[in-house]
Amino acid sequence: MFQTQGYEGNKQEQYELVIKQLRALIDGEPSWIANLANASALLNQFMDQINWVGFYLMDDKNELALGPFQGLPACTRIPLGRGVCGTSAQNRETLRVADVHEFPGHIACDAASQSEIVIPLIVGSEVIGVLDIDAPIKDRFDEVDQQMLEKFTAVLIETHNK
Repeated sequence: MFQTQGYEGNKQEQYELVIKQLRALIDGEPSWIANLANASALLNQFMDQINWVGFYLMDDKNELALGPFQGLPACTRIPLGRGVCGTSAQNRETLRVADVHEFPGHIACDAASQSEIVIPLIVGSEVIGVLDIDAPIKDRFDEVDQQMLEKFTAVLIETHNK
């Protein structure tokens, strides 16, 4: 089930509109944090059946630190290799987890979360953070979500070094 308010077309077409909105929101804004804050708000407004969306950013201790997000308070630090976020960052790959309770070492920041998708943010050869989205239902994220969210994060990354 995929429903959004104010968006027409199939799922991919709806994502394309959101990416277009993202480009307009971040155009000319040099603040990485401001752009991530608006990106998380945009995804929260656009996506149905999610309970958390936001960013974790690499810090100088080689850990992921909580960044801009929408949802309940969250874990503030995640070591590389721990949980879905830390594993995604360490392996430099998107992880789509249909049932987080079956993921070894899952970090439960919100007991309501059932599934998750995490996309690493990579600039050059460096992982600078991850986009993390949780859902209160199992198997919420599919291949279209993955492809389009990777495209969404690519637009954000374009602005990182400007």
